Amino acid sequence: MLPENDGALYASAPTSTPPDLHDKKQTARRWAQLLAAYKQPILHRSVGQIGTTLGPLAAIVVLMGFSLQVGYWLTLLLAVPAAFFLVRTFILQHDCGHGSLFRSSRANDWLGRVLAVLTMTPYGYWKREHAIHHATSGNLEKRGVGDITTLTVREYLALSRWGRLRYRMYRHPIVLFGIGPAFMFLVRHRIAIGEGTNDRAAWFSVLGTNAAILTGLTAASLVFGFTNVLMVWGPVVLLAATIGIWMFYVQHQFDGVQWHHEQEWDFHCSALDGCSFYDLPRWLHWLTGYIGYHHVHHLSSKIPNYRLRDCHMSIPDLQRVRSLGLWESLKTVSLALWDEESRRMIRFCELRTRMA
Repeated sequence: MLPENDGALYASAPTSTPPDLHDKKQTARRWAQLLAAYKQPILHRSVGQIGTTLGPLAAIVVLMGFSLQVGYWLTLLLAVPAAFFLVRTFILQHDCGHGSLFRSSRANDWLGRVLAVLTMTPYGYWKREHAIHHATSGNLEKRGVGDITTLTVREYLALSRWGRLRYRMYRHPIVLFGIGPAFMFLVRHRIAIGEGTNDRAAWFSVLGTNAAILTGLTAASLVFGFTNVLMVWGPVVLLAATIGIWMFYVQHQFDGVQWHHEQEWDFHCSALDGCSFYDLPRWLHWLTGYIGYHHVHHLSSKIPNYRLRDCHMSIPDLQRVRSLGLWESLKTVSLALWDEESRRMIRFCELRTRMA
């Protein structure tokens, strides 16, 4: 689904003087001290999250099965809360991948592998790719792994007409939030396309997850019928995929986000000016595993999701990052290109006006 660059290089524009290494070390030490109190998982809260996530998800899916006898409209209606609980399930897997849900790495990995069957996301493969995303987020020279493809204005203008059309199609909302999520979870995660496939462990992760999914679907189909399983679980997976991609999108694609070239890129600065705080209602933060506090998560991925809000509220510097409300976040959909001259995301219509 990612458009090729048609030979256009990610050329480096002149940049400012690289940050002083001494200042970087001081900043790293300061943040390490501020965040240290929130990095340790709390066992009863982690276990409680598993129960309050998988329990409601299972209950709603059972109700969806019964609702087929009433009308499919009711089944689809119940798919909405089920999808949010599946998103919350993915956040638990996400925390396992960062080693933040339990102190034991073995416990994190085994739970992550089990949850991967429900989320249809191979644990080891995704974990490797996502780690690259955290290490390169906001770096113009290291785009393309675990992120949404974003071209600069210069790169876009260097493309052929066909290349520009493909990029415009890729950035269209129907593709980004409809076709794209379905492709990601139903196809890409089944055949392991991308950077995370370079080692044998990643392939074992993909093949093992596929085998477990196939086994689960076969067993459920023998009991309830394949059509019924598809009618119940299919909408839940597709809607959850769209919600998940949307959450990821608004956390890295917004008016005010900053991208930097390698010489000026800094991990901590990128977490604060390259990630948004998605200011959602409290109940929606809970349903989405507090991933809206994305700036805190990028500063320290070892903080469990249920401690992100407390960390945000206790450190004034974290409250000064770019925040997005629900209504304002909808306006980010039309952002498509990074303009290195004005240092902001712009829309295709803005580029057309400028070219005219």
